[in-house]
Amino acid sequence: MKTLFIPKITLPENTLPQDIPALFDRLGIGFSPVSCDNWNWSDANPEVSFRIAHASDCVILHFHVSDIQGRAVNAADNGRVWEDACCEFFVSPDCDDNYYNFECNCIGTLLLHGGKKGTDRGNAPAEVYKSVLRWSSLGRETFESRTGATEWDLVEIIPASALFNHTVRHFDGKIMRGNFYKCGDLLPKPHFLSWAPIDLPKPAFHCPEFFGELHFE
Repeated sequence: MKTLFIPKITLPENTLPQDIPALFDRLGIGFSPVSCDNWNWSDANPEVSFRIAHASDCVILHFHVSDIQGRAVNAADNGRVWEDACCEFFVSPDCDDNYYNFECNCIGTLLLHGGKKGTDRGNAPAEVYKSVLRWSSLGRETFESRTGATEWDLVEIIPASALFNHTVRHFDGKIMRGNFYKCGDLLPKPHFLSWAPIDLPKPAFHCPEFFGELHFE
């Protein structure tokens, strides 16, 4: 099983999501690749990496993407963001089939559901969506599918309370399971990449049986 060790950091007071890349640089937080092309789906995969830390009561996640295409049609949370250029973080606090999918397109629009695999997994309450702070280097304006070299950064600051079916007050010393993804179902050339490998016959991200292990400092 793939394993990731997540360092604990101190967030300076009034830190904004757009401050995170420079903060992570100063702290030496390194990137991990999202490069498992489990299904050999595309000949035009982007270069995708992420870095992650926690500050006891929140997880801080920074994706960096270098691509030759893009799409950002969904402007409202709880939309079909996986059809856009989208980065995703799935996490199971109890290392079981009860997990959350934080799916965020390249302009910071979020989809967040939680529940057990194979059930009608519930949508996050409105206040939970508001609590997840987001920033994209592309801004917040929507755009249709386009091609051409592009690089972008996406940051999410996810409070422990965003795991809304659980009572998680802090991440200190926790072991959870999860995976990180990059997709874009309606891009000119769709792709489906993961951090931890997935041994299934066709693209599927909702598969906690293939999550890696996340060790929080």
